[in-house]
Amino acid sequence: MAKSHTKSHTMEFVCAGLAGCGAGVFTTPLEVVKIRMQLQGELLRKGHYTVHYRNCVHAFYTIVKSDGLLALQKGLVPALWFQLVHNGTRLGSYQVIINTGFTRDEEGNSKWGRYVLAGAASGGFGAAVASPFYLVKTHLQARANQAIAVGTQHPHDSMTKGFKMIFQEQGIRGLWRGTMAAVPKSTVGSAAQLATFSSSKDYIVSLKLFEPNSILNPFFASIVGGVLIVACMTPFDVVATRMYNQPVNDHGHGTLYRNVPDCFIKILHEEGIWGFYKGWGPSFFRLVPHTVLTLVFWDQLRLLHHKWTSDINLPT
Repeated sequence: MAKSHTKSHTMEFVCAGLAGCGAGVFTTPLEVVKIRMQLQGELLRKGHYTVHYRNCVHAFYTIVKSDGLLALQKGLVPALWFQLVHNGTRLGSYQVIINTGFTRDEEGNSKWGRYVLAGAASGGFGAAVASPFYLVKTHLQARANQAIAVGTQHPHDSMTKGFKMIFQEQGIRGLWRGTMAAVPKSTVGSAAQLATFSSSKDYIVSLKLFEPNSILNPFFASIVGGVLIVACMTPFDVVATRMYNQPVNDHGHGTLYRNVPDCFIKILHEEGIWGFYKGWGPSFFRLVPHTVLTLVFWDQLRLLHHKWTSDINLPT
């Protein structure tokens, strides 16, 4: 029995990780655009820096024109590894928590507050585990032709070289630089996304508009989750991008921001409140489809897994 539970829990993590990778293939170009726009005009007031990327569409055009079409898939390898580890850990642990019955009361009714706690805990955990992949991904996606470069430009041009260089210069701790910004970002985003998705899906299923296992149930629930996550997570996302991409001194300490509160204060002081919403457009167009694809893939992979295990366990 214990072995069966362990195998079931393992498959929850595998299904979740594969779902994230499936979504990541489609949304990486929007992630590249978002990173560039979040770094544009770093710690400078509006009107005091060159605007290379006027909006989401112009950013796509500028990147393709200067760096080529393949530049839109920069950082794809660490991005997929990040999705595998981050969503595998985040969604997998979230589902394990749900399977324990924590998110329902004694009568079996779903409790939104418990969904929030489960989503926050699993989100923070996933961000901490997958942080090194996010670090290198950010460096590669920010790297551009000098004519349109924004933010700090890191010299490595691949995931392997990035890991090697950071480890040699800063040690194992350097690979987790920026984690303290990623954890609150993922905690807030995951709590908003997963709690909204789970409660919305429960509600949509209860309306009996579609068949219980219809793909339309998670599809519409994930749209609600996607819209909410953009509103809640964007300021934390901007801070995380800045913390991960900033240059470091010989001791491995950031030279622009001492810590997460310092980053928030400096952005607010130098760029104003709208500095926290730089890249909001591509962030919206990335996060909503990414949320929909990830959660729908996750839901369907879990259904396939449960159907497959039920079939092979049928009595003969």
